[in-house]
Amino acid sequence: MHCGKFRQQYTRREILRQCANGFGAAALTALLQDRGFASESTGKTHFPPKAKNVIFLYMDGGPSQVDTFDPKPMLSRFNGKSPGDFFKVEATQFDNVGKVLESPWKFKPYGESGIPVSDLFPQIGSCIDDMAIIRSVVSQFPEHTFANYFLHTGSGLQGRPSMGAWVNYGLGSECQDLPGFVVINGGLIPPGGLDCFNSGFLPASFQGSVFKPGGSGIANVERQEKSSQTQVRKLKLMQQLDLLKQQQTGVHDEIESAISNYELAYKMQMAIPDLMTFNKESKATLDLYGFNSEYEPTRTYGAECLLARRLVERGVRFVELTCPNVKGDRWDQHSNLKRDHENNARAVDQPIAGLLKDLKQRGLLESTLVIWGGEFGRTPFAQGTNGRDHNPFGFTMWMAGGGIKGGMTYGATDDWGYKVVENRVEIHDIHATMLHLLGLKHTKSTFRFGGRDMRLTDVHGHVIHDVIA
Repeated sequence: MHCGKFRQQYTRREILRQCANGFGAAALTALLQDRGFASESTGKTHFPPKAKNVIFLYMDGGPSQVDTFDPKPMLSRFNGKSPGDFFKVEATQFDNVGKVLESPWKFKPYGESGIPVSDLFPQIGSCIDDMAIIRSVVSQFPEHTFANYFLHTGSGLQGRPSMGAWVNYGLGSECQDLPGFVVINGGLIPPGGLDCFNSGFLPASFQGSVFKPGGSGIANVERQEKSSQTQVRKLKLMQQLDLLKQQQTGVHDEIESAISNYELAYKMQMAIPDLMTFNKESKATLDLYGFNSEYEPTRTYGAECLLARRLVERGVRFVELTCPNVKGDRWDQHSNLKRDHENNARAVDQPIAGLLKDLKQRGLLESTLVIWGGEFGRTPFAQGTNGRDHNPFGFTMWMAGGGIKGGMTYGATDDWGYKVVENRVEIHDIHATMLHLLGLKHTKSTFRFGGRDMRLTDVHGHVIHDVIA
């Protein structure tokens, strides 16, 4: 008679059979994610994709559409007048409705398409012929945290998988030694926190891995042991202990994901140093991204954008960039609109243009979908005297590359830039279009949870075919 804790020795065949959902599955997942072993469960698209990777340029806080990509002469004509004299004013976040506020910036046409862009973005304006400007996006939420969850996950409630996690789950990574979903933290984690990048009910191994745009890139990636042999022996011991635990308790997502993350971390020790070695880039490339800028936030965001290019070059499927700290507020100007929108624009204008141009000259833009936008827009009237409140009723996002028809606008807001009047676009439609360009039907990209097949677009979403080339 024994205590019940004794475990006999197993052959390799027996281990793989008894732990088919454990280490065997982890090994199988690694094979499935390899380009040569793609199967129905990982990496297989529903139809030929136009894009292989996504870079999401997340403008945390809500840039003002009427000050960036959606010019409204009516604001200048009636500047200083009461907005209630012309249209119904909806309840605002802070219930502080001022007068109609004209844009402090001028607009001018760019490129062969002649699409007007604000003086905030002269560098991005030079790339307008590669961009589809979507002027008719709406959100269901006027508050940052809920709107951020909605933008990232398709639900205003905490706990749903991020779009990056969905893409990582649906397609896997083309890179075996880097995560499939990377968030580059420029210094500002948005309201809603890291749950904006979470895996929700998907396996935890698909959640976003947070990188920094400098230094080692990620904490604790260097080995602490004196030799690689010592580290390998430690990892083998951990593997044995994990296996014993799984035999006792069965398969659990948390344990499986921890094992997967350990294995990936070991591979990343070799990949990260090379990834973060920017001095291999030419001076012309570094200058293109703004590494020589006098403005520190520009240099920070330039490093984010360059790192994003290097990640998609290596096969990382989904990369999201957060905003740099401009020593003021993010794109959330309830006051000091001119000063702080200029600071935020100065930080991102040159790096984003550099990214688009660099991707294009390397032949990567056609396979990389770039998305720009925040969680909502701003009102066409003032909050107080020199700010703008949240506006979920009509705002602008844009897409470039990855099968997008460049040099076009889609949808429209009213003459005030307040509410959508043409080709209304839900966040679900943005998600559906993104998945479509990646070769996935959003209605069939599902995960069984809570008794039903869940999807990023829930029961909503339509592909915006007019913006697809």
